[in-house]
Amino acid sequence: MGVTNPPKPQTAQQDGARQFDFWLGEWDCSWGDGQGGTNSVYLDLGDAVVVESFDARPTMDYQGMSFSVYDRASACWKQTWVDTDANYLDFVGGYAEGVMDLRREAELDGGTATFRMRWFEIERDSLSWVYERSDDGGDTWAPLWEIGYRRVL
Repeated sequence: MGVTNPPKPQTAQQDGARQFDFWLGEWDCSWGDGQGGTNSVYLDLGDAVVVESFDARPTMDYQGMSFSVYDRASACWKQTWVDTDANYLDFVGGYAEGVMDLRREAELDGGTATFRMRWFEIERDSLSWVYERSDDGGDTWAPLWEIGYRRVL
């Protein structure tokens, strides 16, 4: 299911539906002090859907999947995340200046928090990912989870 040598996004003018191709493949993931897992990312449904299968075992008893599509009508990416903690999260965003940025808002602690995922430092065999929270409308961000990716396939 993995893809070898996926193309890296070149410009904002390219086909928007191919902007996530840098993520396709089989990955070893690492975070924290020696923690890690794997992530398999592939195209499905006529290459229209980017499917992610994340597995943090044995580091954590945690698995998740996401489904990402490029919505041509709104010219943005939409992602749905589900996991073993019964979370359902939906994100919207896009790729610009070498960074894929997807965001969502949630009512939390009596206010609204903004969450974002960013893929950056994108190279052929590595990339960085961070999940962050902002309680001030995006003026400041606190990292919640940072993952380094290394390509296996």
